[in-house]
Amino acid sequence: MRAFFIFCLLLSGLAQAQQKEVRIYDGPAPGSEKWNWEEKKNNKNAIKLVTVFNVVNPTLTVFPADPAVANGTSVIICPGGGFHFLSIDNEGNDAAKWLAKKGITAFVLKYRTAHINTDDPFADMMAGINGPRKAEWDAENKATIPLSIADGRAALAYVRKHATEYGVAPDRIGILGFSAGGTVTASSAFNYTPDNKPAFVAPIYAYMPATLQGTVAADAPPMFIVCASDDQLNLAPHSVDLYSKWLAAKQPVELHMYAKGGHGFGMEKHNVPTDTWIERFGEWLTLQGFMKPKQ
Repeated sequence: MRAFFIFCLLLSGLAQAQQKEVRIYDGPAPGSEKWNWEEKKNNKNAIKLVTVFNVVNPTLTVFPADPAVANGTSVIICPGGGFHFLSIDNEGNDAAKWLAKKGITAFVLKYRTAHINTDDPFADMMAGINGPRKAEWDAENKATIPLSIADGRAALAYVRKHATEYGVAPDRIGILGFSAGGTVTASSAFNYTPDNKPAFVAPIYAYMPATLQGTVAADAPPMFIVCASDDQLNLAPHSVDLYSKWLAAKQPVELHMYAKGGHGFGMEKHNVPTDTWIERFGEWLTLQGFMKPKQ
């Protein structure tokens, strides 16, 4: 009997360890109903980065909180990739695992990305940023960014609607994102509704030009910002602008601007201070009261 009981516990633990992936829309995602290409995933690129691309149907992959320290807080994580792919591990799953160990239920969002005709989205990005595909790349982003932002808002609304199912508090749902995912994240802090308002936002080296920003509301969520001064895409000013805007509106905000780190450090270790940014995020969440179970 004791052996059978242990076997059941092992099965239960295995079930909890498996991540569940759910679609955030009941049908085709609004605005891209005619998209019919196949989502792909590989690491066929110069830096062996695991990427997901050609995303048509947005989903959330659930990383349940460690039951021993679960606190009811949840975070939607938006990987970056220039709106053409998702750095699904370095800027998604790895952050989710760290947060889950801290008692936070994490949801990795695969938001819609532009269609590309290659199995090497990293090389395509290099050709698009300052290469022969720049004009085409910019046009693709212009069309895709509103859809990606809409998916972030829909993800927040989905988690709030299903909060009981996932054992999270409906008023403790935050969102964190990197680079293009930082755009999705920061955008959720503007023009929200009661259904999709985040409890906190954390844009990490976000692309967030003034044209995408709005007015900071009187009840704006607290914001945690990270970037590096030597960001190769020159996104440090975007983080400073967001910080200044929240500060002027007298809303809670914290900025970590590292001297070195470049762009895209995510959860990778480079033996520089950016390696511990997520620990600073955990400290900030503690300060804001999100790491303790709700009373």
